[in-house]
Amino acid sequence: MPTGGALLAMFAAGALAASVNAVAGGGSLVTFPVLVALGLSELSANASNTAAIWLGSLGSALGFWPQLVKTAGHLPRLLPPTLLGTVLGAFLLSYAGAHTFRIVVPGLLLLATLLLAFQPQLKRWTLQKSGVLPTWAGVLLQFLISVYGGYFGAGMGILMLALWSLFIEGDLHQLNALKAWLGLVINLVAGLVFWWQGLLEPVSTATVAAGALLGGYVAARVSQRLPQALLRRLIVLLGAGLSVWFTVRALR
Repeated sequence: MPTGGALLAMFAAGALAASVNAVAGGGSLVTFPVLVALGLSELSANASNTAAIWLGSLGSALGFWPQLVKTAGHLPRLLPPTLLGTVLGAFLLSYAGAHTFRIVVPGLLLLATLLLAFQPQLKRWTLQKSGVLPTWAGVLLQFLISVYGGYFGAGMGILMLALWSLFIEGDLHQLNALKAWLGLVINLVAGLVFWWQGLLEPVSTATVAAGALLGGYVAARVSQRLPQALLRRLIVLLGAGLSVWFTVRALR
């Protein structure tokens, strides 16, 4: 049973991660290393984090509800590839095993960090290319992003926003509303697969989830007031340091 201090750290990490996801993306760069530092294996920490963060997506989805009107029509075509990709990614994680996952973690963390670091450039590029991607290609790429989301997930929100800007009309807040609901689907479905596989640590999952629900809703309601650029830079620095730390762990 985690100590009171550990539970508080998990709750705070969940709240912060959901806030980061609602504003900039990359929240798993906060919760995943906290769970590992508190004693969970990389595989269990990733599974527990994924299962917990869906409540943060629910909080964000409810907070962004008024913005969903313009982009809700895309849910019927994006939901099937999201479900299929998530299930595939989650099963890939569970069957790859702890040793394989521990080896690939540094690369996954580095990928998520780079996505967050270059998020402004991705936004500018996709705005210039708006409307150039056919819908069928967007659906296929959504499937691939969902496979990544089911397997690890850090930075998947950034990938979805960049992709949708190529074939969906809407401002950032309207796309964020769509991202919140599909992110909820990815984390919830992957979490159910991990629960079925016995990969979750129940107390840690529940504690992070409680913090994520609060943080996701609050951040969605006040996201325009938060210093997004500063927050993104801090998480990028954190991600770079974590990539090095997990590389050293993998080499031991």
